[in-house]
Amino acid sequence: MRVVVVGAGIAGLAAAWELTRTGGVDVTLLESERRAGGVIVTEHVEGFVVEGGPDGFLASEPELPELANELGIGDHLVGQGARGTALWTGKALEPIEEGRAAQLLGIDASSAEVKAGFRSFANGMGEPVAALAERLAGTLRLAQGVAGLVRRGSRWHAAITGGSAHDADGIVLALPAYATGRLLESVGVTHARVLAEVVYVPSITVSLAYRTDQIGGPLTGAGFVVDRNIVGAQHATLRACTYASQKFPGRAPDGHVLLRAYLPAIDDGPANVAHAELAAILGIRGEPLWSRVFYWNRGLPRYRARHAEHVAAVRARLRRLPPLAIAGAGYDGAGVSACVRSGREAARLIAQAMAR
Repeated sequence: MRVVVVGAGIAGLAAAWELTRTGGVDVTLLESERRAGGVIVTEHVEGFVVEGGPDGFLASEPELPELANELGIGDHLVGQGARGTALWTGKALEPIEEGRAAQLLGIDASSAEVKAGFRSFANGMGEPVAALAERLAGTLRLAQGVAGLVRRGSRWHAAITGGSAHDADGIVLALPAYATGRLLESVGVTHARVLAEVVYVPSITVSLAYRTDQIGGPLTGAGFVVDRNIVGAQHATLRACTYASQKFPGRAPDGHVLLRAYLPAIDDGPANVAHAELAAILGIRGEPLWSRVFYWNRGLPRYRARHAEHVAAVRARLRRLPPLAIAGAGYDGAGVSACVRSGREAARLIAQAMAR
């Protein structure tokens, strides 16, 4: 039996990994980009660990530790160091509950989950991605995007951009909701266009490195958020800042600080904007040693009303087709753990459907 997993973000990687562990399944994992991982991007720059996407996961969630143990990197997990979040009011940084900070940032988590803290990996969130890509090397095909999907009896035919194709007994679509919606509509899944209504919010993250002596005073906690309702639309572009070198260990060499700024989509010099606003708030002297900008034209999804109901309706229609499942941040939660869980559940669903 052959399964094609489309999309090698963390959900697709988890789905492919689960299928390979099932046994008796020939898996092909297709990714349109030239790297796996999707929004998970970790870079190592001059002794710094720089995250372009998510920098960790909720410590209360078991999916990443379980996966890490299976991959042999369970001992690479690290806990959160500095705790606590402040609110920039336009005049001062004032402590607030971490649950409120998560709410302001649109993080879908309960106050209790946020209070339990976050975890990550010693070398960044790219570690589980690299470990999965290594173990799936025989199945992973980079720079192979799916241009079309056709039903052929009880099987699927996936056309690849450039002219090749793959035939499969089952398909896992681990793609953004808007891409999945187009493919499902092409095979006659009515109302699949509702998936295109999942809004992926554009954003920019900027990592900036400094010497410790450039910072005007001690950094308290793990970072701060900016409440736009309090500050007013004309104050700052900055939405939040993580003190990355304090949040998790090993993110910066001794005597240095790594900050991570979160900005909306802007056209002009996000690194300069981030530095100027952070300098004003934190009393930073001089220019950053370097900066790294990550642009996310379609970043985290934001669910609309009745999202779960719409996704359930689409999944119900999929049961009338040859084995096909959907997985990823667009459906079951945007966090890394939720994506791992979504991918593995999709894989189990496909395996069960093909075993009938």
